[in-house]
Amino acid sequence: MLQEGTVVKAYGGHYYIASGREIFDCTLRGRFRREKKQVLVGDRVTFRLEARGYGVIEEIHPRRTTLVRPPVANVDRALIVFAVKDPEPSTFLLDRFLTQAEHAGVRPAICFNKMDLGTEPVSNIIGAYRRAGYPVVCTSALDGSGLDELRVLLEGHITVFAGPSGVGKSSLLNALVPGLELKTGEISRKLGRGRHTTRHVELLCLPGGGLVADTPGFSSLYLPEMKREELGEYYPEFLTYRDGCRFTGCLHFQEPDCAVKKAVEAGEIAAFRYENYLRLLKEVMEMERRY
Repeated sequence: MLQEGTVVKAYGGHYYIASGREIFDCTLRGRFRREKKQVLVGDRVTFRLEARGYGVIEEIHPRRTTLVRPPVANVDRALIVFAVKDPEPSTFLLDRFLTQAEHAGVRPAICFNKMDLGTEPVSNIIGAYRRAGYPVVCTSALDGSGLDELRVLLEGHITVFAGPSGVGKSSLLNALVPGLELKTGEISRKLGRGRHTTRHVELLCLPGGGLVADTPGFSSLYLPEMKREELGEYYPEFLTYRDGCRFTGCLHFQEPDCAVKKAVEAGEIAAFRYENYLRLLKEVMEMERRY
């Protein structure tokens, strides 16, 4: 009998496929091995159940997205997690993560965690990102506030978490997936990863629907290679104004009659977002010169 499902774990030549509420242990049809086709966690596949409940993958469906770090297919949501304090949020680092997600074709959402520590320091920041058009959810893994809203946000998606250490990514996953019990300060070591062993990504099934990777997505250490004209495309609030710029392909940097700069001066675009954009633009221009 043919069934469809999503690969949630791949280990030792076995592919564990979630279909409905069940997970099936499958192997790869011989022709795929001969063709050296790679099956990634997150792939949608068609498989055939055979004796004793084991299955064989018959078809690998086309991928919508493919991430390299971590190696996951069909991710369509990146949850960028920052704490309201302890550690203090860096909007520059947040914008860096947002740019990485948008460049990878993954729709980002923002989670401000540790709301039990107080919202006052970040209320203006939260408002600015919401006005820019990003989904923003405010949570506390400690007292459970905002978790229902977060579950709804993740429902039906394949999600990677991103964000700096110490913001509560593991604590949030523990709160979302009963019985998971990840250690605070790390997203999962449960496959027994030593310092020099290969990392195997696993997708965790959320009780309300949706899958989430047990390893952080994206890295604060790099900016994806792009042309300088591309960067503004990843700032959604800029898109409203760009047609008013005098020059087509305006970088919103040193050009005269730039509608984006006028919107910043008028307070319609958050000044910190524009300043972060200029810092990232300089990085992109430096990369262009190197390559």
